[in-house]
Amino acid sequence: MLPTPLRRTIAGLALTIASLAAQPATAQFFWSPPDFTAPPLTDEAAATALGLPGASAAEIKAGLAWNLRAALNVAALQCDFERTLLTTSNYNATIAHHDAELDAAQVTLLGYFQRTVGKGRPGQSAADMYNTRIYSSYSTVQAQKGFCQAAAAVGRDAIFADRGTLSEVGRRGLGSIKKATIPAGEQFYGTPGYDYVVATPSFDPKCWKKNVLQPACHQAWNDRTGAAKP
Repeated sequence: MLPTPLRRTIAGLALTIASLAAQPATAQFFWSPPDFTAPPLTDEAAATALGLPGASAAEIKAGLAWNLRAALNVAALQCDFERTLLTTSNYNATIAHHDAELDAAQVTLLGYFQRTVGKGRPGQSAADMYNTRIYSSYSTVQAQKGFCQAAAAVGRDAIFADRGTLSEVGRRGLGSIKKATIPAGEQFYGTPGYDYVVATPSFDPKCWKKNVLQPACHQAWNDRTGAAKP
């Protein structure tokens, strides 16, 4: 039998570990990450968001799966600098797990462009341009960290989804991925460099004499910036 103080210590440690295990993992980039949540895409919203006007339900389903593939592919290429996100392995596992659905989606999307643009070369050319366009739409620089974080979360959903349901993962997750391509900083403190505003003095000629800022204009500038008087 363990002494009572030791039993209490062990019990306290167990409760602490349990409470920590119940909490979500800390984000890789932000102390309090931006809110990337977005509602699932309806067929109508998806047709607009995916650039498939007039698409049938089957074509929208194909577009959701194919756009998710493109988003995860971009994440695999852009986000491997943070290995713990697993964006490369998530993408590779998604391709392997959902290969049949993705092959069917590609055929269905080609059929959409053959139907809406023209059979043969015009439809194929339109499909090729569409692929280029959607890849570009998920590529981001200033919002890279947020995009990588959102894509990693959706990528985890994709690798555990049943075969034939990748389009539903896209329906639920593409909205948050697209939202994350817009620069957003830490919720409480922002992101240094993105929300910094430079306050400049007035360049009115009356404020300057021999390239020296005059006292009244200097004080007005200090008042705007909160600086102390010279």
